[in-house]
Amino acid sequence: MTSLTRFSVAPLASMTRRLADVASGRADPDLVISDARVLSTYSERILPAREVWIAGGRIAAVKPAGTHKGGAKRYDAKGGIIAPGLVDPHIHIESSMVTACAYAEAALLNGTTTIFCDSHEIGNVMDVAGVEAMLEDARHAPLSIFLTVPSTVPATSPELETAGGDLTPDKIAALFDKWPEAVALGEKMDFVPVTMGDERSHAILAAALSRGKPVCGHVYGREFVAAYAASGVTDTHEAIDRDIADDMLEAGIWLFLRGGPPTTPWHSLPDAIRTITELGSSHKRVAVCTDDRDADDLLTFGMDWVVREAVKAGMTKEQAWSMGSLHGATRFGKEGEIGGMGGSRRADLVLLDDDLKPVSTWYGGELVVDQKKITPILDEALSDLWRYPEAAYHTVKLPKELKLTPDLPTTPVIAHTIRTELPGIILGHEQIRLEPANDWQTQFDRHGLCFVTVIERHGKSSGNVAHGLLSNFALKSGAVASSVGHDSHNIIIAGANEADMQVALRAIEAHQGGVCVVQDGVVTAMVPLPIAGLLSDKRVHVVAEEVQKLKIEWEKAGCTIPYMGFNLIPLSVIPEIRITDKGNVLVPEMRIQPLFEPA
Repeated sequence: MTSLTRFSVAPLASMTRRLADVASGRADPDLVISDARVLSTYSERILPAREVWIAGGRIAAVKPAGTHKGGAKRYDAKGGIIAPGLVDPHIHIESSMVTACAYAEAALLNGTTTIFCDSHEIGNVMDVAGVEAMLEDARHAPLSIFLTVPSTVPATSPELETAGGDLTPDKIAALFDKWPEAVALGEKMDFVPVTMGDERSHAILAAALSRGKPVCGHVYGREFVAAYAASGVTDTHEAIDRDIADDMLEAGIWLFLRGGPPTTPWHSLPDAIRTITELGSSHKRVAVCTDDRDADDLLTFGMDWVVREAVKAGMTKEQAWSMGSLHGATRFGKEGEIGGMGGSRRADLVLLDDDLKPVSTWYGGELVVDQKKITPILDEALSDLWRYPEAAYHTVKLPKELKLTPDLPTTPVIAHTIRTELPGIILGHEQIRLEPANDWQTQFDRHGLCFVTVIERHGKSSGNVAHGLLSNFALKSGAVASSVGHDSHNIIIAGANEADMQVALRAIEAHQGGVCVVQDGVVTAMVPLPIAGLLSDKRVHVVAEEVQKLKIEWEKAGCTIPYMGFNLIPLSVIPEIRITDKGNVLVPEMRIQPLFEPA
């Protein structure tokens, strides 16, 4: 396997003399990118008629076009725009359902050369071993991958859900001390306990702050911003509108404007960016990010797409690209290495057309994408993906027999149902009166109900199963299921009947994870996820094709929210009602609510 990783470029300390010689014309560069316009993220200008001198995988100098007269290897940019590679300051690799090595292919095609990932999904399944496995995977990837250490595993408490991991303050401190690429504390999702002074939450904050590491955030509600900032949190990707975005900037919190595909619940950039376009805020502490992408959307809606969305929302091209590169690098103290085109920086570069669409990408001076196609050197680097430890392939542990639908009452009851609504983040608590009937299907049809069940799959209980009801989900027949039920990543199944739900459950068990659709006892679409029940072991284009088929069958089944929204139904830190393996959870009261109560 060709060595093409973050470590392929030597540390700057060992290269300064050579770079100075090249920049001064005393030595030839390895590569000259000629006839280019240069997008400067430092001055936010596009500089005409330039050439870029590269040596040892770093930029030696940016010079006027035609300056170099020697015989160095050349790449003719033909008047295109050369810009620094994009830097995604907040993503979850697991959402893509591919490994870090496989993720690199899609990222580089989209001009992204550095990511800061929060691996709390695999941490919730495999504890420290999962986080460290992903870090090893990242070290083998042809992409610069840094970790924001998962901070909220589990998302709530053992009383409310069963997770596979428990990242204590001591475990988090040890990750910081062992792994140099652990550069920050990941999103502190339990913002209510943080603002209420919870001891464990603040001990985790202290593990990062005492080591000089910044703390990433996740918060809803303007009333929480002051106490959140006072607790040391200094960025967030959850600014969902103009006013809370403005509050956060004034509280000293970096904004990562999240550009989510229009088909998902995560596209908050157009509203939040109005703190700049309408209220006159500076963009100097604003970056853009992707947060979550499946393999299909990763190829279509990469960081480059988010940058173009910022342009559509009112930023100049130069400002938007800076928000996609230099600003994220600056937030994590990496601006001396990435995010700009000054001398000594890594030669992580992108050739763009006038619409800011990537054409070619260099990673550490190596051409990895040329004319929108991966080059042989990248293909070779991706041909043998790093294999996770054997334990990662055995994380779905289920009893032989499980009942997936509740016993239906014989007297009038009030059912506490979970009402799904687009875009799918917030779920409503709908109380519905149900009358006893011989034909319960008529009752379900009348009120638009289907079953929803969460099954503990980490082998930490005797097989916890919680039964609930979804309203407005519109699933009339069959079942849909996923082992990616955030954040504890237990199995969630919605269905019209026990038989199809059982088929879905056993399909996930057989593959040791996945997302599937079942109709009439047949699995019509399946994305197998054998690594921790979260990740495929295939290349990104293969997984993207599987996801495309899943989306088609998901829509045919009638589901009103997409599968990524479905995966959020067990996420017990977002209002108003959720379901975990312990039962229906009322948020923010954080208590279990029985499914049925006497009418």
